[in-house]
Amino acid sequence: MSMHMLLNRSSRGAAERCLCMLATLLLAALLLAPVAASAQPGALPVPVPPAINARAYVLIDFATGQVLASQAADDRFEPASLTKLMTAYLTFNAIRQKRLMPSLVVPVSDRARKAEGSRMFIEQRIPVTVEELMRGMIIQSGNDASIALAEAVAGGEDAFADAMTREAQRLGMKNTAFRNSTGLPDAKHFSTASDLARLASAIIRDFPEFYSLYSQRDYTYNKIKQANRNRLLWLDPSVDGMKTGFTEAAGFCLVTSAKRGERRLVAVVLGAPSESARISESQKLINYGFQFFDNFRLYAARQPVASLAVWKGSSRTVDAGFESDLVVTLPAGSGARVKADLESVQPLVAPIAAGQRVGTLKLALDGRPLAEYPVVALQEVQTANIFRRTWDSLRLMLK
Repeated sequence: MSMHMLLNRSSRGAAERCLCMLATLLLAALLLAPVAASAQPGALPVPVPPAINARAYVLIDFATGQVLASQAADDRFEPASLTKLMTAYLTFNAIRQKRLMPSLVVPVSDRARKAEGSRMFIEQRIPVTVEELMRGMIIQSGNDASIALAEAVAGGEDAFADAMTREAQRLGMKNTAFRNSTGLPDAKHFSTASDLARLASAIIRDFPEFYSLYSQRDYTYNKIKQANRNRLLWLDPSVDGMKTGFTEAAGFCLVTSAKRGERRLVAVVLGAPSESARISESQKLINYGFQFFDNFRLYAARQPVASLAVWKGSSRTVDAGFESDLVVTLPAGSGARVKADLESVQPLVAPIAAGQRVGTLKLALDGRPLAEYPVVALQEVQTANIFRRTWDSLRLMLK
């Protein structure tokens, strides 16, 4: 064999060995690369809320009460005819308490008949019932109807306005005060986007039998047909309420409620520059909330979250959990990344009543605090006999 052939074979062998080494190094590099390089794509971040052309807004999930987007939500503004949400709430409550009947014919005062602004056109010579007034107030936004209802419930609008403010405080509306039943301008008449969202949710929750009034598209009274000013009732089939408002000082306002599947969202937009803007900006918020968030049931009602140690009790442990389903609103697709940490009351000493708070469940999403919820005892634990109580007392002293 010639030297030339031996050199060629040697060169080819060296090249093959070099290629083999390169392949081995490449494979090792792939195997030793960070797991994220070969894992499934990471969770997409939740987009920031859309830009909303309004002075203030808030978007909440009805079931959980969680805020999904907001701006100046606790700043005080004139609520205009969104005031009528509280007028309706007190009217609904009066009917439930049998202080009013829907069929009751209500006298029309001069104050009601001469009301400024939007009207349903009630007249003293034409009988009008509570039910007709409710439709005139909710669908037609009649100021005359609002004053007539206030007088029917409380004997006068001033007394009714005081009751409105008291009810707002009871509902946790911390930055709200009412001076009238209509929303006509008054320097001491104000509310916030957050408070109005709370009020709208209370109507949906507390008076479901009346809520359908807010989805009615038009109403005719005194031979005058007026359309509901909430144009989203025509544009979005998921929208079934709730109330519009406008004054020169307040701008264009809208409280919107929409339900898609099992989820309901409530949006409040205050101070939009036009009627079309309050519609478009509310639609942006609703779409954002449904697209990028979802509800997750973390624990079922009365499902034990943990079994906690009990001192001086007839039982050594007590199951801890929630009396109703624990549902939270999270970015869509992130449910599996929620971590729960239970901090129990220490020491937990009998007697313990069923429903007594025994700890706090702290939730975190991707390592960031998310929310905290009270955890309660799911059963009663009575006090133990004298011997166990004495023994546990000694053990507690040595802890």
